[in-house]
This record gives sequence, C-alpha cells and structure tokens, in this order.
Amino acid sequence: MDPSSDTWDFSPLISLWINRYYIYLGFAFGIGLWICFQIVTRKQDKNSQEKSIPKAAQDLMTNGYSSLHKKEVFVSGVKIFYGSQTGTAKEFATILAEAVTSLYLPVAVINLKEYDPDDNLVEEVTSKNVCAFLVATYTDGRPTESAEWFCKWLEEASNDFRFGKTYLKGMRYAVFGLGNSAYASHFNKVGKNVDKWLWMLGAHRVMTRGEGDCNVVKSKHGSIEADFRAWKTKFISQLQVLCKGEKKSCDGSCKKGKCESNQRSSEEMELGSHTQDGLHQRDPEEEEPFESSSEEESGTEDHQSLTSVVDVEDLGNIMNHVKKEKREKEQQEEKTGLFRNTVKNEASERRAMITPALREALTKQGYQLIGSHSGVKLCRWTKSMLRGRGGCYKHTFYGIESHRCMETTPSLACANKCVFCWRHHTNPVGTEWRWKMDQPEVILKEAIENHQNMIKQFKGVPGVKEERFKEGMTVKHCALSLVGEPIMYPEINRFLKLLHECKISSFLVTNAQFPVEIRNLKPVTQLYVSVDASTKDSLKKIDRPLFKDFWQRFLDSLKALAAKVSRCSIPRNGYTTYDITIELALKMTFQNSDVQSNTAKEHTPNKRRAHADEILREEYRGQQRTVYRLTLVKAWNVDELQAYAELVSLGHPDFIEVKGVTYCGESSASSLTMANVPWHEEVVRFVRELVDLIPDYEIACEHEHSNCLLIAHKKFKIDREWWTWIDYNRFQELIQEYEDSGGSKTFSAEDYMAKTPHWALFGANERGFDPKDTRFQRKNKSKDISGC
Repeated sequence: MDPSSDTWDFSPLISLWINRYYIYLGFAFGIGLWICFQIVTRKQDKNSQEKSIPKAAQDLMTNGYSSLHKKEVFVSGVKIFYGSQTGTAKEFATILAEAVTSLYLPVAVINLKEYDPDDNLVEEVTSKNVCAFLVATYTDGRPTESAEWFCKWLEEASNDFRFGKTYLKGMRYAVFGLGNSAYASHFNKVGKNVDKWLWMLGAHRVMTRGEGDCNVVKSKHGSIEADFRAWKTKFISQLQVLCKGEKKSCDGSCKKGKCESNQRSSEEMELGSHTQDGLHQRDPEEEEPFESSSEEESGTEDHQSLTSVVDVEDLGNIMNHVKKEKREKEQQEEKTGLFRNTVKNEASERRAMITPALREALTKQGYQLIGSHSGVKLCRWTKSMLRGRGGCYKHTFYGIESHRCMETTPSLACANKCVFCWRHHTNPVGTEWRWKMDQPEVILKEAIENHQNMIKQFKGVPGVKEERFKEGMTVKHCALSLVGEPIMYPEINRFLKLLHECKISSFLVTNAQFPVEIRNLKPVTQLYVSVDASTKDSLKKIDRPLFKDFWQRFLDSLKALAAKVSRCSIPRNGYTTYDITIELALKMTFQNSDVQSNTAKEHTPNKRRAHADEILREEYRGQQRTVYRLTLVKAWNVDELQAYAELVSLGHPDFIEVKGVTYCGESSASSLTMANVPWHEEVVRFVRELVDLIPDYEIACEHEHSNCLLIAHKKFKIDREWWTWIDYNRFQELIQEYEDSGGSKTFSAEDYMAKTPHWALFGANERGFDPKDTRFQRKNKSKDISGC
C-alpha cells in the first residue's frame, strides 16, 4: 500500500490562516457598507414621512413624539353628588347627568348617603373630574338626612388644622343649593356651607354657586325648576370651556360663592334678563378672607410702575384725567342702576302662585285648580255619603250633609310644613301674600262649577242614591280646609260674604299664625284653629312653621279666638282664669263711678263672675262658634295634657275636636309612620284625662270611624241634652240680618244651635255612625282608622 495516500493535505488551511487579515478586512468592509445602506434608507423614509405630515402637525412635534399620539385630557369626567329629602335634588341630578352625557363625558350620579368623604373625597384632587353638588336645605337650616354625615365631615375637616387649607387643592367643584326663601334666616344654608367648606379646604370653584328657590315670588327665574335650568346651562357651558383647556377654574381666591372669573359675564347675563335681581333678601353672612388674584396683583403693580415717577408739570393733567374718569364711572353706574331698577320693577310684578310643575303635581293628586292660587277637591266622605255609606265627623258633630259639602281653599299657600300634611308638602309656602290675586267672585263660581262636575261623574255609579245625587248638585256647606291657609287670602271676607249670599255655610280652618287676620275676620258658621301642640318645642317639631316668632303668633291667635266667643264662660272653681277679663269688665261697669274701688271690694267672687259674664256677653255678642282642632301624634304630643289645658283657658273655645293623626302614606318629607297613629281607645283615654283638667267642658260626641271625639262647653248642654248641631237655615237668616244692618245687628252661637241626635253622642252604640246609612267594611281590613 502507498503510504502517501494516507497523509492529509493542510496547505489550503495554512494559506487561509496566513491571509486571515485580508479576510477580516473584507468582512468589515461589507458590514460597513450594509450599515451605510441602512442609514441612508431610513433617512429617506423619514424625509418622505415629514413631507406627508401637514405643517400644522409638524409644529406639534416636540422631544421626539407627536401630540397626535398623546392628547392632553383636561376633564376626565363629572361626578354629581346629591342630598335630597323630597326627591327634587335627585331629579335635578338625573337631568344634569343627561346634559353632561351629551358632551361625551363619563358621568356618575352619587347619593351622598352612600358616599364616604373620608376615604374618597381626596381622590378628586388628582382625578381631573369636575364635581357638582346638588344639596337641599331642610328644617332649621339643617342638611337632609342623606347629606347629614357628608356635611358633618366636611365642616369638621374644614376647621381641623390637620387637614390644612390645601387638602383638596386641585379638586374642581360647583354647588347648586335648593331652598325656600320663605325661611329667610336659613335660606339655602346647606348649599352655602358646602361651598364655603370646600373652598376652605382648597378646592377650586369652577363657577358661581347656584341657588334654587321654591318661593315663586322671590325665585330669580320664577320657580326652582327654572333656577336649576339656568344654572345647568351655565354649568354645561363652563364644562365645555374646561374640556378645551381654554380657561382655568376659579383659583380659590374669590369671595365665598362668587367666581370672579365669571363675575363680569354673569352680571351681563343678569342685566340682560328680565328676572328678579333685587328681590332676594340674602342674609348678611360673613365673607371668608381672600387675597386678590394674581391678575389683580400684576395689574396693580403695572399701574404703580407706570405712575411711580410723575413730573410735577404733568400732575395737573393727571388729576384732571382722574377726575374725568371718575365722573364717567359715576355716570355709567347711574345708568346701570337705572337699568337694574327698571328690570327689577318689571320683574316685581306679582307672579302666579301655581307654577307649571306645581300644577302638574296637584292635578295628579286630584285637585281641580282654580285661577292662580285656588283649588277644589272632592272629599272621600262626599263620595261615601252619596252611596249611603255614612258621613264625616262633621255630620256627626254638627249635622252637615257630607254629600253637599264642597272642600276648597282660596289659598294653596301655607305658613307651616306640618309633618302630617296630607298633601306631602306639594303646596307652596309663604308668610305673606305676594302672588297674583284672583277675584273672589271668579274663585267661588269656578269652585262650584268644578265641584258639580266632579259630582256629575257619580251619575249611574253603582250604589249612588238618586236622591242624594240630586241634592249633591247643590252646595250647602263649604269646608275651607282643603290645604294651605285660606285666611292668607286678602279678600277672604268678601269670599265669605259671597258664600253666605249663596246660602252656603262656612267652616274655616286656620293654623294659628295670623292673629291680625283672625281679629279682622267677619263671622263664619264655625271658626277653627289648629292646635297641633301645646309647647313651643313640640309645635316647632310638628308644624315646622316659617315665622321666627311662631310661638307668640300662636298664642296671639288663641287670644284673638277668645274675642270671637259668643259669651264669656267663667270657671266655677274661682275666677283666676278670667281674672284680667273680669277686671276689665268691672272697669267698664264702674268707670263712671266715684266709688269704683270700694264697690269692687264689696263684690264676692260669684257677683264678680256675674258682672263679667253679663258685660262680656254684650261685648262679644255677634261672634261665631269657635273650635280647637287637636291632632294627636303618638310619641310626639300626647303627653302634654296640662299644657293643653292652659291653652284651652287662653282661647276659651266652644268646642275641642281631638283627632288621631291620619297616616297618608310614606313621604320623604316626613318621618311619620303608622307607629305614630294612635288607636281610638288611646284617643278616648287622652280626651278623658284632658276633660278632667278643664271642668267647664265635657265629652259630647264621638265618630269612631274618623278616630275623633268632640269636647263641648257645658253651655251647649241644655236640660242635660247636647245642642252641638247647627241650624243652618237659621244661621243664614242671622248672617243676612247682620250684613243688611252693616254689622250692627249681631247674634251668638246659641242663636243657631240645634239638638244633637242620640246616635251621635259619646257612649252611644252607633259610635257616631248615622243609622240611616249602611256601614261598609273593606275586605281584608279589620279596622279602618283613616279619616278626613
């Protein structure tokens, strides 16, 4: 075998190794060319892209990135917080949310009751949200139940040094308050406080606080709904501006509730609108300390720098220029003031009491509205008696024919917001008449027509008695107790006179807040005063009156009622109750006698009472029957017996109606529940205990179905028989004689009383139900405690 064939030839490898540097150089040169090619290619691509982008877009490119890829967000969303008692603020929050949605912004509606500010509110500092607060003011200027904790936390935080004045710096907010200027001392107090507390914590106000007013007279735009719409329009407009980033929010250096950035535009809008700019009477609350804004400071500094060095020769010209500017400014202010006054005078024209929203709400409840401030409604007892199913307690106590009774009012407005209001506070409130006024002739005519139209609807209804249907078409009685305060109506005396001319008896109810009007009231068939509580605190809690001096007005009203009694009734266990009245009577008797004091000393208590009774009988003759109307609310006013007895001695009513409160369903405006409704046995027990404290009164009648009893003065008990009923024909004769004589021919309650039937008396087997009718029991309902 050839040995040469077994050897390897390494000469090519040796040659590559020797020339390796040339190989490395070739590889490096190739890589360099490839890199150069890539650089050139990318540069060409970049140039072509720059040519394809518009010049405006190229201008936005900074630091290697384009704003087309990342757009700055100024408003990320809107959060709407509401605190509502009756549902109005909640409804407004929903409406506002719909408006915000139209801007394609995320929106959240939050009930303050379900919101924890301690954990969540600080998040709004960096969230870029705009927060809107819709808060209502409730009784005594307190927040609603749903907003109570939020307001408490906010108040404490704003006054806690640990939070500081920059705790909410960066948060943007706006406030709309809901209130009623009839409560002047705390109108929109919650809205003002929320605005103030947020401001104190460093939050930024984006616009001026809005104030909705339920009082249509003073409402800037005519109603609280219109006030909200105006504020909502401004809010949406400001939101659009914020979204564009064109205008910053209020820097927090403005006065409480006033955004200076919007002040000029808002003033121009107000000057151009025919609204009641000057009608609002705002409380002079203290303003928060504030510093001038940076713009104001810079402007001041610029002005100082320009005028820091002045040539003495130019001083005269400068002073003349300043005086000229001052004169021009004064002239401009004078013109502006005249224009404002013109707008104010135009806006001060009296408005209608019934707003469109109020009209809609009352119509749903079955009201037939009359004109701009009156209404009529068919009582359920009218329907009941048409069917022969029994009449109301007035039928039992006073003999009215319930199917011929018209329930109406010439004034839907009231001065109270009682917790047991059976209209759930849908009617307006006020302390004086400031609305348009319809004539009494028009009100009465339309009231009778509407009442008759409602009666006509019962024609052919199963169970309706034909005879009573025909009688029901002729109104014989008028209960001025539908809703509101009828005595507020300025022409109430004319209205009563028209009723009597139509041979319609009058039962007028007042809430004991208008003593002057009670004194000036002409005789009615029966005058009621609602005595819903016997102490100042309980009256404030139950009636929630608008007047600050409500308790004094209440007492004065009872005193005014005392002057309406037909004759003086002297207690038989002494004369201290009528001590002042007796002394006045004695003074009237002996004022022309030289031995007045000696004669007075010689009189025994019985003779003194006889003299007072005789004199006061003539003095007060010509007045109407008077009634206290007590509404018992369990756990609220049923334990005030002695205080009630003292009030009885103050007003000396002829009758006292004691009735258990009627539960009219759940209402967000009241905490009243079925637990507050007393049983009939509890009402009877209360009446028995009360009668023991007022010896000149006894229990006369009972109407179990209405959970009501009648306490009557013993003067209506003749020969051991009660005469609580009314001779209505005789009353019409007496009132006609009174009117014909110009008020000189007077009469008393005893002149038109009638005998009470046995079935109506307390203790009778019928329990106040007329045996002529048939008792109707609802199925699946063992006991009906409701009443009129």
